[in-house]
Amino acid sequence: MEMSDKTAREIWADIKANPARARFGYGKKAVLVNIDFQCAYTKVDEFKTAYETDPRQIEHVNALARRFRALNWPVVWTHVAYADSAEDAGVWGTRTNTPDSLQNIKHCSRRAEFDDRCEISHGHDLIYCKRMPSPFFETPLQSLLVWHQVDTVVITGGSTSGCVRAAAVDSLSRGYRTIVPEQCVADKHESYHFANLTDLMLKYADIVDVHETLGWLDQQALQA
Repeated sequence: MEMSDKTAREIWADIKANPARARFGYGKKAVLVNIDFQCAYTKVDEFKTAYETDPRQIEHVNALARRFRALNWPVVWTHVAYADSAEDAGVWGTRTNTPDSLQNIKHCSRRAEFDDRCEISHGHDLIYCKRMPSPFFETPLQSLLVWHQVDTVVITGGSTSGCVRAAAVDSLSRGYRTIVPEQCVADKHESYHFANLTDLMLKYADIVDVHETLGWLDQQALQA
């Protein structure tokens, strides 16, 4: 195992600065998957479980969503919520049982609500309730991607080390080019965040500046 005195942030900066790094690249058509932009994870003034990395994260995600809709490409928002009994949380929900626990994000609760800063187009965007880390697990997401014949998955949301990473691994495993705009993902601590950006970049996804993805979408609109 290679040893280093560098922080996770410093290692990520080294990886990102490498101009020769190989990329998967964008394909012909994409889906935007926005993971768990719900109050439990975004309202840092209300909930201990919430976190913020880039303060403009949701602003950037809204900009992506507007461009996807203009292209008539699918936009998906996921959130986590469980029954009063928490039986649908499975073993994942059994570790703790406190007001801040995962299993106690209940349907119709404040913790389950989407952040009001999210510009969700009801009737156009798809909203999936997921119960495990990956948005592909036991949701209609795979069928949606087949229907739209997409080859690229753009992932935003949180957390970088949890559900975003799970989504990227599942996306690549299903044969999709996987794109993660850096400013659009967040985590509780910078070590987890930057360590997982590094791992994702080296193995599973292209970690890009959000403006690159916005530019690519604008180019698709010109060619449409």
